[in-house]
Amino acid sequence: MRRSFAGRILPGLLTVAATAAALTVATAGPAAAAGTPTGFAAGTTGGGSTPAVTVTTASALISAMQSSSPAVIRISGTISISGMQDVRSNKTLIGVGSGATITGGGLDVDSATNVIIQNLNFRNWSDDAINVTDASTKIWIDHNTFSDGYDGAVDIKRASDYVTVSWNKFTSHDKTMLLGHSDGNGSQDRDHLRVSYHHNWFDGTGQRHPRVRFGNPVHVYNNYYGGVTDYGVASTMEAGVLVEGNYFENTEDPFHRGEGSSPAGSLVARNNHFVNSGSGDQGGSVRAIPYSYSLDPASSVKSAVQGGAGTGKVG
Repeated sequence: MRRSFAGRILPGLLTVAATAAALTVATAGPAAAAGTPTGFAAGTTGGGSTPAVTVTTASALISAMQSSSPAVIRISGTISISGMQDVRSNKTLIGVGSGATITGGGLDVDSATNVIIQNLNFRNWSDDAINVTDASTKIWIDHNTFSDGYDGAVDIKRASDYVTVSWNKFTSHDKTMLLGHSDGNGSQDRDHLRVSYHHNWFDGTGQRHPRVRFGNPVHVYNNYYGGVTDYGVASTMEAGVLVEGNYFENTEDPFHRGEGSSPAGSLVARNNHFVNSGSGDQGGSVRAIPYSYSLDPASSVKSAVQGGAGTGKVG
């Protein structure tokens, strides 16, 4: 089984108290995310080798991720935030162990570049869990678990570009991933919204896996769709989506063109695996994928993704 990560998160980092807001500075151990991104976000480094800080409270988290300086932020325990809180450029947000959780609110990656969000549980968000917007670029969202939120789990909008969404698990949720927020935003979104979605696990979720406007090419590959209740992928409004090497199980509508009042985009499907699922609807052409990548055989994707997606799987 091919794995898209190589590093390890090591326990027992030495820390020293920094503020009364439960923020600590790591003096030993890795100060970077595990592995490296592939797909459109290749080259994203986040906070890089900046010494890591560990946060356990909302105030410490918000202060660290809204700093103008590069930062590697290790999130420990459950942190409740309200509303959408900004994440500024050159940040790595990485959960400690398998239980690091953000609940109540979400992360707004707004006009930012070079951001990594990894190994976090998102629960009960009141708007979006992660919103990437306003021309944000080089964003890697990896090995997180999303459940029981209000609106989008991972929405990407308004000319954002060069994003990879990989090895995440989505469960107990309806509107999973929106790419492009409006049919009327073409002047901003054309030639942007290029995203790679790979090795994600959609576990009984409803729709938008993803729902795409304008992005071309968008690469949806080696994901596992298990019991999706509404539809898998929708290509609309000038989009071009390559749906490749995915495993669809108990999913009546794996992919189609057009959705709601949005006209059909282009969708090319190849080398997918279907178990008790529909055959999907495709048509049109999609721009060439501009990067090299390794494609798992579609029939092996279920076991690979179930074994590797979500939190606690980056070590």
